[in-house]
Amino acid sequence: MKITIIGAGNMGGALIKGLAKTGLHELTITAKTAQTLERFKAGYPALKTSLDNAEAVKGADVIILAVKPWLVESVIAQIRESVDFGKQVILSVAANIFTQTIRQQLGCDQAKVFYVMPNIAAEYNESMTFLAPAEGVDGELTAKMEELLKLVGKVKICKEKEVAAGNMLAGCGIAYIMRFIHAMMEGGVEMGLYPAEAQKIAMQAMKGAVAVLEGSGMHPAVGIDKVTTPGGLTIRGLNELDHCGFNSAVIKCLKAGLTDKKQ
Repeated sequence: MKITIIGAGNMGGALIKGLAKTGLHELTITAKTAQTLERFKAGYPALKTSLDNAEAVKGADVIILAVKPWLVESVIAQIRESVDFGKQVILSVAANIFTQTIRQQLGCDQAKVFYVMPNIAAEYNESMTFLAPAEGVDGELTAKMEELLKLVGKVKICKEKEVAAGNMLAGCGIAYIMRFIHAMMEGGVEMGLYPAEAQKIAMQAMKGAVAVLEGSGMHPAVGIDKVTTPGGLTIRGLNELDHCGFNSAVIKCLKAGLTDKKQ
């Protein structure tokens, strides 16, 4: 499969690196500067590079728009005349730019468009990606795009209106989890550990918790009970989290990113 990725910023770069590591598809990438392209080419020599978006999409099976939302319209204006709507699939990762808008800007209400929301863990093939097909896109093509995106992690096929919540949990959620790890590090330092040592311990604790939940399929509350003994240390810490409004803070944090934008 020939894939063209337009944009090599944080999100585009993560997708480029994650897909390039698999070596399973022919990748062409574009960027604003030759220096950016040279940097990616140095790390992944098999990549094809271009500064011309219109030229880069020609012959591609899949076109991934990995640019900021406010740049989507101008990029589409550049590539519109080069897109073969009968054959090419377009995946847009621009937040809150929905498939109907993409189709309108392309000038084709039958374009094979998907609203896609991966995250930066795609670079390490551990993204949680949300895949929302435009109206009328068939299940066979959706399944094909799902298999492609599984190369960079796990995939959930969903409706466009579900992407925002998924992004708060999985995309923005990465930052929230890192903030929690950072807080654990600071606590570790206060208890006498060096920062690097505290970070390793906190990350392993996070990995261990995920491994237990994935391996057992248990609800987190059940897992918490397994390490919480009457009068023990764990319950003291959990009660302090409750006293500080931990659950409420997390829920408010997640809901803060939701908007009233029309779907």
